[in-house]
Amino acid sequence: MTDLHEAPSIRADGDSWDITESVGATALGVAAARAVETAREDALIRDDYAYLLVASAGPQWAQMASSDPAWIANDDEFRALHEMSRDYQAVRTHYFDDYFLAAMRAGIRQVVILAAGLDSRAYRLDWPAGTTVFEIDQPKVLEYKTSTLDAHGAQPRAHRIPVAVDLRDDWPAALADAGFDASQPTAWLAEGLLPYLPPDAQDRLFDLVTAHSAAGSRIAVESFSMDLSEQAEEHRIARRERTARMRKRSGIDIDVDTLTYADGNRADAGSWLADHGWRVDAVPSEVDMTRLGRPAPDYEAEEIASSVLLNAELAEETR
Repeated sequence: MTDLHEAPSIRADGDSWDITESVGATALGVAAARAVETAREDALIRDDYAYLLVASAGPQWAQMASSDPAWIANDDEFRALHEMSRDYQAVRTHYFDDYFLAAMRAGIRQVVILAAGLDSRAYRLDWPAGTTVFEIDQPKVLEYKTSTLDAHGAQPRAHRIPVAVDLRDDWPAALADAGFDASQPTAWLAEGLLPYLPPDAQDRLFDLVTAHSAAGSRIAVESFSMDLSEQAEEHRIARRERTARMRKRSGIDIDVDTLTYADGNRADAGSWLADHGWRVDAVPSEVDMTRLGRPAPDYEAEEIASSVLLNAELAEETR
């Protein structure tokens, strides 16, 4: 039996990246899935900026985001993996789009997207007048997104403020300097983020979010179980074999396992929030996928089952 440490982490304190490197490349992969989904006639979401943001990184990425499956037509296994990734990202995006629309209906006009990556919601959602969207991420990632969209004349539909700071640094200070008002209710988002933080950094992130949230604030989170059991390890090995084929076929060298922090002592996000004054509503990703007509395939069911989509509201300030 191979153990989790066969895929040693390449992360280090203070590491940084450009859009095609390390964690930055995962943002391209997610956006590629959104681009492929957008091209479907029965698309669950629309992201008309996704293909542009991915294709601008190079021809191999443009191929990954293409709506033409001809490049994988003769590889059934890779095509299935590609489709599963598209379906999962479509359902995840749909969930968090709905979360923001509900927050706006509740009167929230301040948004913070943590580790925003290539999130284009500031450009594609119908934000009410007076909405400010703060996007926090690595400087080079935000620079790539902003320059790419600016070069094509894209205009945000809200007051978009990029905040170039590492979440391991003093991001609340940088956010405040950018105009964030902690006295106003905020809609926070942590999508595709938690596995890339060590367990203690995850706790610190939630501590800081809570400390800077006024009553009525909301947060949405994609949470993962970091199960280190033998059964979980078997599924992890199978996934690594599939993604190795994906890297070879696509020519894009992304190995997510070397970028994340697998630790069985990681706090459950929903439980942590509930214990700190947030009212939590959660749904397993596999349940939402089935509800929206995109059920997870059997070979990926266990992996999907470790993912939970949740949103929560802070009833009273805890400061």
